[in-house]
Amino acid sequence: EIRRIHTRSHGTYGAPRVTAELRRCGWRTNHKRVERLMPAHGIVGHRPRRRRSLTKPDAGAAPAPDLLGRLFDPDRPDVAWCGDVTWIPTEEGWLYLASVIDLASRHLVGWSMSAHHDAALVVSALDAAAATRGRRRMSDTIFHTDRGAEYSSAACIAACQRLGLRRSMSRTGSCLDNAVAESWFASLKVELVHRAHYRTRAQARTAIFAWIAWYNRFRLHSTRG
Repeated sequence: EIRRIHTRSHGTYGAPRVTAELRRCGWRTNHKRVERLMPAHGIVGHRPRRRRSLTKPDAGAAPAPDLLGRLFDPDRPDVAWCGDVTWIPTEEGWLYLASVIDLASRHLVGWSMSAHHDAALVVSALDAAAATRGRRRMSDTIFHTDRGAEYSSAACIAACQRLGLRRSMSRTGSCLDNAVAESWFASLKVELVHRAHYRTRAQARTAIFAWIAWYNRFRLHSTRG
């Protein structure tokens, strides 16, 4: 079962995440046993590199209050979303990716990719998330982010108002306040980006799109298990 979980993660899961998946599938075990069995059978996870932050606060913009308070496990979907932006290197230059994650299911409900790191990128991701839910307004869903300038922009504020989202922001430089978004990008980098080399942005887009589809299917399977 450990081999199966490790293979489904494309050879990236270490003992903590394998243990979590085992428990979701009904196995009664602890991380110490998994830590012992994995190396004994040549099963090794992939270690992440340290992520460089893209957060550049807008000193002139008033931050939104923290409505989440690190409560990352709502009891139903669409109570709270979180978002963040990361970058993917290609030979053509950076490809930027904005994410919107539902905190209850941990599914990626919306995303957008662009050669530009700006407010249009995050607005597009929000519109995609609302479209995924098939709704024009989200009825007070919390949207939690860091204090990056793109999330404090007039365009993002207007998009949140149009979609009925309640803006929420973490403290500058505190990754724990937006831990789910940070963790999702860490998984993307470890399981895909750091193991590949992209000549073009189009090549990176295709690979990331396929990984997102796999991730959402895997999360659905794990939740049901």
